[in-house]
Formats: sequence, structure tokens, C-alpha cells
Amino acid sequence: QVQLVESGGGLVQAGGSLRLSCAASGTTRSFNTMAWYRQAPGNQREMVAAISSGGSTSYSDSVEGRFTISRDNAKNTLALQMNDLKPEDTAVYYCYGKYNIYNTYWGQGTQVTVSS
Repeated sequence: QVQLVESGGGLVQAGGSLRLSCAASGTTRSFNTMAWYRQAPGNQREMVAAISSGGSTSYSDSVEGRFTISRDNAKNTLALQMNDLKPEDTAVYYCYGKYNIYNTYWGQGTQVTVSS
């Protein structure tokens, strides 16, 4: 059974940094695509950053230049370095892994709170 487990969330002041990590278990295959999503109260879940197995990345406009996504295919891990955090970055952050349209997985989420 494939599981994704996030860690690294917490409370930080505006302008600070956090690093989120995600570890996959129950599988030895690298995901084709991995991504970070977030969901703030009252909002829909939105994609923050994504990375392909080859290392191609994409970011939402709101985090471009502040966040960096990375992965280690050998260890099947995903990370998100978040710098210059803003109160509007406050949300639950979810790790996502996709093999194909039939096999996608979500972590349980980790809370990030940015105080002003």
C-alpha cells in the first residue's frame, strides 16, 4: 500500500522560511509526477509546485521565485523549500504522487501557519 507522509510544517513569522518533506512508502517505483498542493480554510485545493521524474518544474504564480520544489528519485522523496513566507501562504500542504491517471496518491497534509 502506497503512502505519502509529509513533515516540516509549523508556525513561522512573515518573511521566514520552512522546508517541507514528503516520504513515500510501500513502493519502489518513482512517481512520474510529484507535487505540492495547499488548501486554506474556505478555499479549494490548489497546486503550488510540481516536478516531473526528469526534474522539470512548474510553480503557481503566487509562489514563483519564493518556493523551490525538489525530489530524490532514488529515495522517492519530495521537498518544498519555502522562503519569504507570507500570511497568505497559510494552509494545509499536501504531497501528491502520480504514476498515471489511475494511480494517484495524497499525503495526510501538514499545517503551515505564517503570522504577520
